[in-house]
Amino acid sequence: MSDAGIHVPTAARTQTVVASAGLVAWARLNLFGSWWSTAVTLLLGYIILRVVAGVVEWGLIHAIWTVPYSATGIADTAICQVAKGTGACWAVLTDKYRLILFGRYPYAEQWRPAIVVLLFIGLYIVSGMRRFWRKELLVVWVVVLAAIGILMGGGVFGLSDITEDYWGGLPITLILATFGAAFSFPLAVLVALGRRATKLPAVKLLCVLYVEIIRGVPLIAVLFMASVMFPLFMPAGINVDKLLRAQIAFILFAGAYLAEVIRGGLQALPAGQAEAADALGLSYWKKTAFIILPQALRLVIPPLVNTFIGFFKDTSLVLIIGIFDLLTMGKVALSDPPWQSFSTEVYLGLAAVYIAFCFAMSKYSRSLERDLNRARDR
Repeated sequence: MSDAGIHVPTAARTQTVVASAGLVAWARLNLFGSWWSTAVTLLLGYIILRVVAGVVEWGLIHAIWTVPYSATGIADTAICQVAKGTGACWAVLTDKYRLILFGRYPYAEQWRPAIVVLLFIGLYIVSGMRRFWRKELLVVWVVVLAAIGILMGGGVFGLSDITEDYWGGLPITLILATFGAAFSFPLAVLVALGRRATKLPAVKLLCVLYVEIIRGVPLIAVLFMASVMFPLFMPAGINVDKLLRAQIAFILFAGAYLAEVIRGGLQALPAGQAEAADALGLSYWKKTAFIILPQALRLVIPPLVNTFIGFFKDTSLVLIIGIFDLLTMGKVALSDPPWQSFSTEVYLGLAAVYIAFCFAMSKYSRSLERDLNRARDR
């Protein structure tokens, strides 16, 4: 049978060419298919090669990794000053990495925040594996978060008591982001359901007011209100520390944005799903928990993860209420006179940490979305 007149999609044709003739045929088809395509490919290739070569030369070939120290322990950055502009001075990171990662936490006790960071990463990995999605996972979260609190604060099991004024760096960023995500997500689900509760107008009005007020002000304003106004509403004699106040602000702020994302998934779900659940005689909460929410959340995985990524980066704003997160500790490290002129290297190191966590979230969301869509396609 002749295939004349049958339209073959470009993606399918490309896959066929790659499968039959390999990478050379794919490049000829996509990169050098015409004179203008060839010109653009060569121009972009030249620019990319020049940029990559310059970065490699500055960041690796001519880079300075260590510097000598005086008898008093002060770094001699003369060699870095000479190489400035031609090579990176990564010695600033090797000299200040403990201050950047762990803040003002006592030097002899910094093994505790190091273990906390590892516990957070392990908790993320276990939570991301679908075979662990059981009721026991909630117990794991409670135990791990309790262990993190004990390690950071101490005062029990022979650990010295370290007040929250000395906490800082990466553990603070992970604490704010993790506790914020853990508590803001269920809050967002309840608010999203409340905004659709047509039979409960008072609940719907409260949810609408909460979302609109929180979304109508910047996060900095919410942090200021939590830091300054929240203690005024507490009973006399009760003082809530500033880290907890900042955590509450993050939970409320993220909950409002996540609620709108979840509400979008609920609205995108066909009404027939709820009607079928009603026909089976399921109660409202069973229908919502087993039929509606799983499908709605699957539809909004990309915007959910996007909100979590933005929330993770927004933890750097806690500087304004006197909490020293990872980014703030990078600025503190640059206040040391010998290293003040090497901010590029410090901020690149900080960017690498943020990119690593954000890329991991993005990568996991894509794999989760692909797995769930594969199950649906069956």
